Amino acid sequence: MPKTSLPSSRPPLARMLRIHEILQDGRQTNGTKLAEQLEVSTKTIMRDLAFMRDQLDLPAEYDPQTFTWRYAYPVKNFPTVQISEGELLALLVARKALEQYKGTPYHDQLAHAFDKLSAGLNDRISFSPSGTMGNISFHQAGLGRSDLKLFEKLSRAVNESREVAFDYKKPAGAAVEHRRVQPYHLANRESAWYLVGHDLDRGSLRTFALVRMKSLAVAERKFERPADFSPEKFFGKAFGAFVGTGDYRVTVRFGAAVADQIRERFWHESQEIRELPDGGVEFSVQLGGLDEILRWLLGWGGDAEVLAPKELRDLVRTKAVAVTQLYPPRKNSAT
Repeated sequence: MPKTSLPSSRPPLARMLRIHEILQDGRQTNGTKLAEQLEVSTKTIMRDLAFMRDQLDLPAEYDPQTFTWRYAYPVKNFPTVQISEGELLALLVARKALEQYKGTPYHDQLAHAFDKLSAGLNDRISFSPSGTMGNISFHQAGLGRSDLKLFEKLSRAVNESREVAFDYKKPAGAAVEHRRVQPYHLANRESAWYLVGHDLDRGSLRTFALVRMKSLAVAERKFERPADFSPEKFFGKAFGAFVGTGDYRVTVRFGAAVADQIRERFWHESQEIRELPDGGVEFSVQLGGLDEILRWLLGWGGDAEVLAPKELRDLVRTKAVAVTQLYPPRKNSAT
């Protein structure tokens, strides 16, 4: 018996794509069968077919003798997207940028999605994508390594709100520890993947680098993610991936030689930049920890001077002394 009151279980585009696949295969079908397959009402299926025929110019036709629907002639692509040349260029640039992430999670799925979107546009573009893409390149140093199987298991656990357990090794040779975590969020920060979750044994939110996880196990036990958890708020005081528990107002003076590089980029949500008379800039951010900004500052060498807080100024001084000890001045050899 036809369904008449079931709610739509998937977005209209997804339904129409599925109907298109069925008709594209040359199969004749009717509204009742489609409604059963897609778990919607026959009225919804009729509206979808009418839209495909009248708005998308697809050759969907009804055969009153067999009471079935079919395509009057073969259809290669589903006309899912109508976009401008500028929008298509942006799509192609994004596709090109994806190439630097080969071997990382979601690369294959995203590449396939881009290819499907582009396939339906071949008859609508007035320039050569291949020629355009040859003029654009991307490079990202230090891409994080990824265990795709671990990522997929962890992604499902996050989506299904299931507790996980894994062995975890902190950097700098620390011992391996067993962790039990309620996984809240997966984040790509500084080209590496991290898990944010509630550590059950430590009773607090923690950040874990996926590359340091081993022996991941997903439990059947579910949990309820706090309604007020926000990734944006959580990472709001992190300069990279790790938040810290402090509260630091960091202020750094950058010399004129590098000031443009500071002005030209967005470094942190809280950043403030003040122009100085000598052409330099004063850069300020509000952070929860100092370790990550310390590493960043060391890369600027003598072009960056920490003004506050004192703790960070002392850390930079200690590191600077350690560096000078690695490169002692050469003694004059006897002649």
